[in-house]
Amino acid sequence: MSRKLLDLFLAIAIGLASATSAAHATTHDFYKGKAIRLIVGLAPGGGYDTYSRLIARHMGKHIPGNPVIVVENMDGAGSLIAANHIFKIAKPDGLTIGHVLGGLFLQQLLGKAGIEFDAAKFEYIGVPAQDNFMIGLSKATGITSVEKWMASKTTVKFGGVAPGGGTDDIPKVLAHTLGLPIQLVTGYKGTGPVRLAFNSGEVQGVSNAWESFKSTWRKEVESGDVVIVLQATVKAHPELPNVPVAYDLAKTDEARKLIQVVLRVQGPSTRPYLLPPGTPKERVEMLRKAFTDTMKDPELLAEATKAKLDINPDDGAGLERNVRDIFKLEPPLVAKLKEILK
Repeated sequence: MSRKLLDLFLAIAIGLASATSAAHATTHDFYKGKAIRLIVGLAPGGGYDTYSRLIARHMGKHIPGNPVIVVENMDGAGSLIAANHIFKIAKPDGLTIGHVLGGLFLQQLLGKAGIEFDAAKFEYIGVPAQDNFMIGLSKATGITSVEKWMASKTTVKFGGVAPGGGTDDIPKVLAHTLGLPIQLVTGYKGTGPVRLAFNSGEVQGVSNAWESFKSTWRKEVESGDVVIVLQATVKAHPELPNVPVAYDLAKTDEARKLIQVVLRVQGPSTRPYLLPPGTPKERVEMLRKAFTDTMKDPELLAEATKAKLDINPDDGAGLERNVRDIFKLEPPLVAKLKEILK
């Protein structure tokens, strides 16, 4: 090989190495001195807000450049306003993270009015917890078990946030499949406002994640003012072995399938952290890694334990798979759910 050819190859190699090094430096310097907006689609005081503020306090130190993370509540329409904003308006530069109701993805499949996003195009970072929903009733109702509730046929008024959330979709499905006498009053801006309505007697029931009950409803749980009468789950939570499981009470295959579908949406995909479509892949991967590292951070875990927040995470790739699986539902089930959740 001639000396000129060797010199040419050497120059190309040096150029490629320099470009790679520059790109790496640019990527890793990007967040230095910057602030990331973490947009929460629900009101302060609920589980989504509480998890987000915990994450915001710790995740920045796991991102190269150590940016500040600022939580911003953009509530309304059960986080639909925030989801549309992140999809259509937020810049895809890695400086805006969204946290919305994962049930909105099922609502997209069912053709909900007002959805202006395509769930398949978001970039997904992960979930901090995979929820286990419970049905809680006010002690003032005098109902202490699901058996007594069904036998008495007492209609209980539930507080909801919006279609797409476990506060709304789960009671609707349980009313249809198990015949539970529920009247849903929806439109609250988060489970924090629902809790205030519950404590004032405005509503007497709620479908809420056990993870949120233990943290943001801790006073009501410990005082016995809220009674957990049913696990809206497929299998029992280890902390509540004596509370009946909704899946086990279903009498037909169709009922079990409908319960299973909605609970899958409201479980592993219900607390998604996501980025606008088109966010540069290297920043997506950087934030995914930072999120995963944050979920292992000893300081975050200690704070979560103190606040009784469960940390049972899934990474961005797992969350992305779960979201895509939602859109593989069989057409007959889609039609049935559309009728139930309308």
